[in-house]
Amino acid sequence: MNAAAPQTQLSLAEMLKPREKGLLRFLTCGSVDDGKSTLIGRLLYDSKLIFEDQLATLEKDSKRHGTTGEDIDFALLVDGLEAEREQGITIDVAYRFFSTAKRSFIVADTPGHEQYTRNMATGASTADLAVLMIDARKGVLVQTKRHATICSLLGIRHIVVAVNKIDLVDYDRVVFEKIVHDILAFTANLDFTSVTLIPISARFGENVSMRSTHMDWYHGPILIEHLETIDVASDAVKKPFRFPVQWVNRPNLDFRGFSGTVASGAIRSGDSVTVAASGKTSVVTRIVTQDGDLEEAVAGDAVTLTLADEIDAARGDVFSRTTERPDVTDQFAAHLIWMSEDALLPGRSYMLRIGTKFVPATITSIKHKIDVNTQEHLAARTLQLNEIGVVNVATGVPVAIDSYVDNRETGAFILIDRATNQTAAAGMIDFALRRATNIHRQSLTIDKLARSALKHQKAAIVWFTGLSGSGKSTIANLVEAELAHAGHHTMLLDGDNVRHGLNRDLGFSDADRVENIRRVGEVAKLFVESGTIVLCSFISPFEAERALVRSLVEVGEFVEVFVDTPIEDCIKRDPKGLYAKALAGEIKHFTGVSSSYERPENAEIVLKTVGETPRALAEAVVKALRERGLLDHQDDWGL
Repeated sequence: MNAAAPQTQLSLAEMLKPREKGLLRFLTCGSVDDGKSTLIGRLLYDSKLIFEDQLATLEKDSKRHGTTGEDIDFALLVDGLEAEREQGITIDVAYRFFSTAKRSFIVADTPGHEQYTRNMATGASTADLAVLMIDARKGVLVQTKRHATICSLLGIRHIVVAVNKIDLVDYDRVVFEKIVHDILAFTANLDFTSVTLIPISARFGENVSMRSTHMDWYHGPILIEHLETIDVASDAVKKPFRFPVQWVNRPNLDFRGFSGTVASGAIRSGDSVTVAASGKTSVVTRIVTQDGDLEEAVAGDAVTLTLADEIDAARGDVFSRTTERPDVTDQFAAHLIWMSEDALLPGRSYMLRIGTKFVPATITSIKHKIDVNTQEHLAARTLQLNEIGVVNVATGVPVAIDSYVDNRETGAFILIDRATNQTAAAGMIDFALRRATNIHRQSLTIDKLARSALKHQKAAIVWFTGLSGSGKSTIANLVEAELAHAGHHTMLLDGDNVRHGLNRDLGFSDADRVENIRRVGEVAKLFVESGTIVLCSFISPFEAERALVRSLVEVGEFVEVFVDTPIEDCIKRDPKGLYAKALAGEIKHFTGVSSSYERPENAEIVLKTVGETPRALAEAVVKALRERGLLDHQDDWGL
């Protein structure tokens, strides 16, 4: 068994003392099986933070799950999940604390597999430094470059390139220098302040906590020395004051404060602050904490601010100094790391979280994606899992932002899939888009209610969805005819018709289908504003886009009609001969054949068409609309 110096058990006081020293947050990253977990295990072992019972367990687990023969497998200290131990890989992000005489450390061990890139980005988001591992036998790989790129995008300015397993190439200087040349050529285009290269053997601790006797040609620092001495002091306190409100604290009628964590800068009692979005200004009267009031709060402090005035602010608002306000915008450019198995579709509505604020948002355009091998900018209409792109983002309401390079707290955001509630992407804001700043909404004398009253009806969108050939256009046409016969004002938007004009530039890819429905939704909203009952007949295969259109109007003004016809019946009908061509491979992206259809789960009206006539189904729709109160008068419908 090859072990380092014997372990001595630390007292509680000795364990707590390091917390008073400077703290460095760093992560290990790189391609799979480059030795990230082994390195952290070695650092924990050499810093004497392993108790005797843990060491005994580690020795036993090394025999059962280890990959180092009779030696201790230090990776098992960090790979805590059973699946990780069985496979010998890291899946989740593992955080560990250790300390030396000069510094305390929190290290994040991140997975190397490409499918877990999202986990790596999570670990990088709070790190001050990255240790990028490279297997000396394999050199610089695609995943190495991807992780280096993500570290740069996420604001890490100091990187250590640890060329590991140097013992497996006989401590060959030529191998090391080849890797040095390759990685420096790649990182030259990235925004790193320092790049330090160290040849190591994490398994044996060489150039980790002790200098190797096998590499007399290397004269640089060993890893722990470099981590102890590098200056990565955060300048968050020097940045403009930003305070995202997490909670309006009102325990009784005599106290009203705004609770949250200072994201950057500092604030003192008596300072003037402004609510970024509204521009309302007041003065800080108290800085309240559980341990008593403070005269000053700085970045990282969790506090409650009380103000001299009863200004309107809520969760998600951002306080700033009156003279140092952030941008407030509903459009900005950003770098995006896509983390979802489902591709990014421009125009689709996501939920965006920035700080403590949640708002609906869409990607309006993809400027380009980044080739992680060459840093080239490539044209793209979508982003796939783990791809990185530069995009324009539009939010439903203006939000307070900073550039990510200026402030990692108020310049970062995530996108959340509205259907699954899973994180779809992580974003870093580049700059606000100053578009149409001279355009404001015009106040109108005649509103939607007045226009609806003139027509003796309640305006609404009646949205018919279903597979091609389901009969939705036929049913929608019959419904409109009967409503018009009864004197109602209607407009029918049909999927085929709008593609001859408004949407003639769109194809049938998933991205184009999303944009097709987005445009139609905006047009339908305008008809609702005119007081019209607008009937829309579209396949609209994706739940997210149907939900987007629903969100454009008020509650009760969107009625979803699911024309539920089995695909077998649609194929039998095939009035346009489209299914035959799609099944023969002549039509790509055809819904129900080569593209999916997401069935509505909560449609207001469901029409089972098998065995029913179109007229009977139209009668059912009209009856349901009447029951929902959309039709003021109930004349003879002639049905």
